[in-house]
Amino acid sequence: MADIQMPDGLIDGLGRRIDYLRISVTDRCDFRCVYCMAENMTFLPRPQILSLEEIERLAAFFVNRGVKKIRLTGGEPLVRRGIVDLCGRISALPGLRELVMTTNGSQLTKLAGPLAAAGVKRLNISLDSLDADKFKAITRTGSLPQVLAGIDAASQAGFERIKLNVVVMKGRNANEVPDLVDYVLARGLDISFIEEIPLGNVGRSRGESFCSSDEVRALISQRHHLIASTENSGGPARYVRVKGYSQSRIGFISPHSHNFCATCNRVRLTAEGRLLLCLGQENSLDMRALIRRYPTTDTPVQKALLKALQAKPAQHNFSVDGAVQIVRFMNATGG
Repeated sequence: MADIQMPDGLIDGLGRRIDYLRISVTDRCDFRCVYCMAENMTFLPRPQILSLEEIERLAAFFVNRGVKKIRLTGGEPLVRRGIVDLCGRISALPGLRELVMTTNGSQLTKLAGPLAAAGVKRLNISLDSLDADKFKAITRTGSLPQVLAGIDAASQAGFERIKLNVVVMKGRNANEVPDLVDYVLARGLDISFIEEIPLGNVGRSRGESFCSSDEVRALISQRHHLIASTENSGGPARYVRVKGYSQSRIGFISPHSHNFCATCNRVRLTAEGRLLLCLGQENSLDMRALIRRYPTTDTPVQKALLKALQAKPAQHNFSVDGAVQIVRFMNATGG
């Protein structure tokens, strides 16, 4: 396959360097989280989903053009057959600094070890509640003991870091924020608290449950002394440390209250092969159509990408209280 090296990397129209690619390997999931999708979902037909070979080709294409970090997401990536072998092939790409993954944790008791052996360096694991009934209500189909066992398995598997992701919602789990912090501090894990992102019509008003990062930080400060940190994991999280604890970091991902668009370094590849230039906009490039039209050369794919990047939006445009601006669900976007 013909290829072109790009020593200067990928630069968008505003001068931002793109070195982080998030790839959704499937829109399917064994959970039905209330902030991510509707209860009764219709998933994409399999022919519309990128094949594993196509995902690998696109991963290599982006790494060859300066991408240093790839995150595999879903849906739930671990329900995709062949995912461990795919991880091994992507992690071996020359020039890739790290392969990481976001998962709901349901499959980690059997796959944590193989994933670490395949070269996945870090895991983000969703955990929105430590109460079994609340966890069931939020995930609709999830089992808290199964996920907690998966976190324990991951902790023993040798990953460089493990971080828990919590979408904070008033009336559902906001009161658990201090307990979730204590959970990670006791285990030497990291945690990020995320403001709910309004993607897709999930059957309720997003505004009624919105909890800002400042409110979350205030809840934590009631129990712990927080210390400012300049650490960066390559994504949008802003980190603090907890006095008396040297291992754990607490992150805040704040798409509403503390916009991070000026330093955006990432693009997202959906399960059906759309390259989303911004999480909160519909600007996209059909990479699936391009690589299927040009199976033996990357030159026209590169030309289309460079043109599309010039139109990468300056910022996202979310609304907490208003009508849903983006109709696609988070599982189709890549969480």
